[in-house]
Formats: sequence, structure tokens, C-alpha cells
Amino acid sequence: MNMHFAGERRTFPKSWGAEFLREGEVRFRVWAPGTDSLSLRLGGVDTPMSEAGEGWFELLATGVEPDAPYAFVLPDGLAVPDPASRAQAGDVHGQSLVVDPTRYLWQDVDWRGRPWEDAVIYELHIGTFTPDGTFRAAIEHLAHLVELGVTAVEIMPVAQFSGERGWGYDGVLLYAPHRAYGTPDDMKAFIDAAHGHGLMVLLDVVYNHFGPDGNYLPALAPAFFHPERSTPWGAAIAYEKQPVRHFFIENALYWLEEFHLDGLRFDAIDQIRDTESETEILIEIARRIRSEFPGRHIHLTTEDSRNITALHERGDGKKVVHFTAEWNDDFHNAAHVVASGEVDGYYEDFAEDPWGKLGRALAEGFVYQGERSPHAGGSPRGKASAHLPPLAFIDFLQNHDQIGNRAFGERLFSLASPELLSGLYAILLLSPHVPLIFMGDEWGETRPFCFFTDFHGELAEKVREGRRAEFTKFAVFADAGKRDTIPDPNAVETFLASKIDWECANSATGKAWLSYVTALLDLRRRRIVPLLGAGTGHAGTLLRAADGVIAVDWTLGEALVQLRANLRDEEREVPPTSGEVVFAGSESARDTFGRRDRLPAHSVLLAIE
Repeated sequence: MNMHFAGERRTFPKSWGAEFLREGEVRFRVWAPGTDSLSLRLGGVDTPMSEAGEGWFELLATGVEPDAPYAFVLPDGLAVPDPASRAQAGDVHGQSLVVDPTRYLWQDVDWRGRPWEDAVIYELHIGTFTPDGTFRAAIEHLAHLVELGVTAVEIMPVAQFSGERGWGYDGVLLYAPHRAYGTPDDMKAFIDAAHGHGLMVLLDVVYNHFGPDGNYLPALAPAFFHPERSTPWGAAIAYEKQPVRHFFIENALYWLEEFHLDGLRFDAIDQIRDTESETEILIEIARRIRSEFPGRHIHLTTEDSRNITALHERGDGKKVVHFTAEWNDDFHNAAHVVASGEVDGYYEDFAEDPWGKLGRALAEGFVYQGERSPHAGGSPRGKASAHLPPLAFIDFLQNHDQIGNRAFGERLFSLASPELLSGLYAILLLSPHVPLIFMGDEWGETRPFCFFTDFHGELAEKVREGRRAEFTKFAVFADAGKRDTIPDPNAVETFLASKIDWECANSATGKAWLSYVTALLDLRRRRIVPLLGAGTGHAGTLLRAADGVIAVDWTLGEALVQLRANLRDEEREVPPTSGEVVFAGSESARDTFGRRDRLPAHSVLLAIE
């Protein structure tokens, strides 16, 4: 097995960055085809680097200590950080630090991860998860997550970005943990502690673009990008070039090996366009990961608005070949329309028959499987997905995007009734899909999670105005004065208001929600998880989804899991079940269902045959 733990060197080749070869000896390497010469600034001395062919420059230095600052110097005197910096001495414009990956002494040497069927994901943002907003501070709350029933922590992106605060999706130094959160060793300590609690740790990575401030790759390697093509966030990346491919492939391997992560979530892969390569880069990344870590449970998940299935197809024996699961935005969107009644923006695709769409998402995965999307101007979207097993879909009622992309960052607990939400959370946490909850969901957090950045000058103004302009298509923001009330992303108050309130967990409402979610996850662990390994394609059957009633059956091996929900204010007829009732949202639900095929208002029932 290609297992790599503390004190061992990686076995895969590394093209980019500063790497300790032995004590005191460091090789510095960078692809800079945009210049004829390059120097390394180390210890206050600039030393010319050697050309290594095809645009590569390298230099072997001795007597180098860990944490030594360095930079690359262009012929015009511009000093830039290493694009593959493992840590920064300061911000993204300053010097990089040499990092010895063997210095941290891991305690998790026997950790191999957990199977995917165990997964209950808790998404968090390091900067707003605790008052201090650091990796070390987050360690103190891991026991809470275990008691809750969470098995996997998913961290929003940590690659260093401009400024002190931000969501992380504008990272420019993709190998460097964001300095405001702590050092690389602090991040390792967080992951080590999570493993000690039996928790998996997944990291959100962004390979579709670089942020707008602090990206010096265009100065070193203009060929890294396609200036004639663009993404919503800037120039498209030239994935077909080998140095570029190595940059991203090695980045994925780096996080999994040096930080002992259990998986990666790939952001907005619909914007990773690699049509010129023989093997698409996402496929190559997945293959490399699967080959390098055969003895560990490594889980790779995706976000993709296209609703495609090619990356998640299973092999012989239901084996994951490339990617493990997809974030199922369709489930969220249908549930959000049901809960809030909102149909603006992308919710217009779910305005018609939201109950039917929610039922289809539960039974088959995607709602849009080739149907025409009103939001996309009538273009067809998606592929048939019912043939994938339930574990190929990650469902959620809210996440960073769905909250933070609202003008005021309101959470669902501020938009829908507690009775309706209690039913939706029962559906989310007891279905055979993988559930994801956002930090604070467990106690019904009502603090907002706003979009926040820490840009300055002209860029700050562009982000502020661009943010407000996004909402002009919403009727409520047609008036410019109303748009001006949208929080300024660059204001520190916007960031501070987005920190979750741990005291809320001790309120009467918080305790009730916490008890409810804990009980649901305990039931999932005991009665649902043991069945999930037997789940195959075409497991779900939608019996009814209309006017507040949801009825879905899933065949998981020899077991039949039967979900019945009535999310309306009055008693409703539902298709009968034949199995043992393992959950009823109320005693009246259990009693009523025992006599006839009806459910009282706002109740969910789960039976297993």
C-alpha cells in the first residue's frame, strides 16, 4: 500500500514549490515560461535560478531552515510569492515560507478513514465557526459534533486569499492554509484531533479559477491561462498544459497526504473545461488519488450545476471508480420553495409542482434529468440519475452558498415555520442519501451567514457594487435605495455578524432543536446506515408527492425503507406502509397510522420492512 504518514516522504513526483530533500537541503522549482531569467530571494540574497527546460526554473539551496522566507524575483525587480507556497510570512503579496512537512508528529497513524455509508456531513467555515476563527479554536468543539452524530467535517476552502477574511473561494495560493486561521501545523492538529474523535475531515478545493487579488501566475506563466476564454470569475485555466495539470493534480495529492484529509469537495466543476486533453483533468485527478491511497477511505465529491452522472458512475460490485457523490442542489431548491414559497432567480425552475420535484429528488437524485430549465432560457439540463445508488447524492436544506448568496444572508430558520422545518429535517436526515447540515443548523441558528471579503480600494468598490447589482433582477430590490441596504461585503461588521452563536445552543429553542437533530442522527446510525451498503441503482420509488404529502420507498438489499410525510396543517391521506415503524414525528402520528392510512398535520413517519 502507498501509505504515507509522519516522517515519510511522498512517493509521487512534485513539480512545483519548495521541497526539503534532506535536512537543510531544499529544492525550489517554478514554471515561469513568461520570463527569460528568474532569481530566488532567500536570506536577503538574490541568486539566479537555473533553467530546467520547457519554462521551468529551479535552484538547490543548502543550509535552509524551516520557516525561512523566500520569493521569486523577475528581471524587472518584481518579487512574487511562490505560486505553490506552503505558507506565507504575511499576506498574499509577501514572501513565502519554506515548510518541512515532516515536522508535525501525527497521532493518527492507525487512521484509515470511514466508509462513505457512515457519512453525516457538517459544513463549517473556520473563520466564523468560533469567536477566534482558528483551527486550534475549532478543536474545542469537535466533541460537540461527535455527540450530535456527525461523522464528517467539511471545511470551506482554506487556500490563502487576499485579506484576513473571506469565504475562501477567491484563493490565490492553493497550497497554503490561510494565515488568519493558523499555520499548516495548526491545520494538521485540527485534522489529527478530528480523527482522534472518529471524525472524517473533507476539504473544499477550488480548481476553476484564482481570486482577483494576489495571483502572480500571469506574470510568471501567462500560458497558465486562456485569455480568449473566461469563467464567471476570470480567465479560463489551460488544463491541457502539463505543468498546469501537475499543479492541480499534485495539489489534490498534497492535501490528502501531507494533511491526512479523508476527501475533497471540488467546487463548481462545470467551470473546469478541459476538452483538449486526452483524459479530462478531473478524471486524471481521481485516478491518481485512487491509485495513490488504496488502503484508505478517500471520498471525492463535486458541485456541478449540469446534473451530469458520468463522473459518479459505479464499477463492478458498486465500487466507486472516480467520484463518490454529488451535491444535490435540486433537492435543496425544491425543499426551499416548499419551505419559503420563494420562486425568484434559480428557484423559478422549481416554482411549478415543488412537491413533485422534491419527491423526485428523494427517489431518483436529480430533478432535472434532461427537462428544459426555465432559468436556463428553456435549455435542457441534466441526465437520467435514478440508476445511481442513493449514496451518490448529498442532500442539504442549506449550505454556505444557499444562505450566503441571499442579499442579507438569512437562514431557513428565519424564513419558514418550525413545524415545516422539523418535517424537512426528518426527511433530510433519515433518507438513504448522504445528509449535510451547515454549522448552527443543529440548534436552529438564526444569525445570518453573509457574503464577506476583505478587499481594498477600487477592487472593494467593484465587489460592493457588483454584489448589489446581482439582486437587480429581484423585484424587492428594484429600487436602488433598497439595494443600498445590502450589507457591504468588505465591512468587518458583515463578517462578525456571520459568526455562529454558540450560546444559542443553550436557549430553550436551541436545546429542543439540538435534542431533535441528535435523536434523528442516532436513529440514522442504528437503523439506516447498516442498510446503505446494499443500496444500488433504481432503489427509490416515488409513490406520491403532492400538496404536502411525500411518500417514497427505497429498496436497500433485502430491506424496504418507507418514508411518509405530511407537511400540511391538516390531516392527510398517505399510501400505507407494511414495515416496522421506527420513527413517528409524534405519538398521534404513530397512533393514527396504526389505524388507517392517514397522517396528522406536520408529521413524518419512517417504517422498515
